[in-house]
Amino acid sequence: MNKTKWFNRFQEAYGHLPWALVTGGSSGMGLEYARQLAEIGCNLLLVSNQEAELQKAAEELKHDREIQVVTHYQNLATETAAEELFAFCQSEHLQIDILINNAGMFFFEELTTENEAKALTMLRLHVLTPSRLCILFGEEMKKRGYGYLINMSSMAATLPCPGITIYSATKAYLKSFGKSLYYEMRPYGVGVTTVCPAAIATPLYKLKPNLLKFGVKIGLIGTPQWLVRKALKGMMKKKRVVKPGFMNRYLPPLIALLPHGLVDKLWQKFK
Repeated sequence: MNKTKWFNRFQEAYGHLPWALVTGGSSGMGLEYARQLAEIGCNLLLVSNQEAELQKAAEELKHDREIQVVTHYQNLATETAAEELFAFCQSEHLQIDILINNAGMFFFEELTTENEAKALTMLRLHVLTPSRLCILFGEEMKKRGYGYLINMSSMAATLPCPGITIYSATKAYLKSFGKSLYYEMRPYGVGVTTVCPAAIATPLYKLKPNLLKFGVKIGLIGTPQWLVRKALKGMMKKKRVVKPGFMNRYLPPLIALLPHGLVDKLWQKFK
């Protein structure tokens, strides 16, 4: 569906401009979601723990556009983050029509007691907070009879590899959670779309710029612009899962064929 056509239909059906909440909306994939939604006229609530980047993003998105952009500086990796964010929206009278659970983190390390705190932070950020946000905002959407939820999983959900033990497990959770929630929310008119990208050129993975450019050039790494277009198109069609790119189709089964001995050797080399 054309994004402009979807936007016009939304306005005609519900009589207001849609509000989109984007977690991790100050940079990377989240900022790209915000840009593409702003282009069609959506109001935005950007949530991030990067205060300076939030203000910069808001200024960019509001430039020459008649939309509202609200920013909310918050750490989403706490036990009560979802409830606090929901309370903020209630206090500001913000009716969220689109929830994009995008905030994330990444590290490539052997799991030890030394990085246990980092692993627990990832669990809260990737599992606890998105789940609670879907429940809290989803309940409001169910009452209204419409709404959209996007959960950002990853191709890593199907690639449990050493070094990304917690990351791949949390992304597998998000994939399973979203695919199941899709059926629970569908009778109420609420769409739940799970996005499972392969490698995307964002700062999340901390790759050198020349490696990112080379990966994009040869087609191994996608751009945020490309992925977000695919994701929003899927959301507007209320698709259950969006996993674009040939790597999503061919890489997981190929990696699954690797002998365990080879995986051990690779891990010892790269850890």
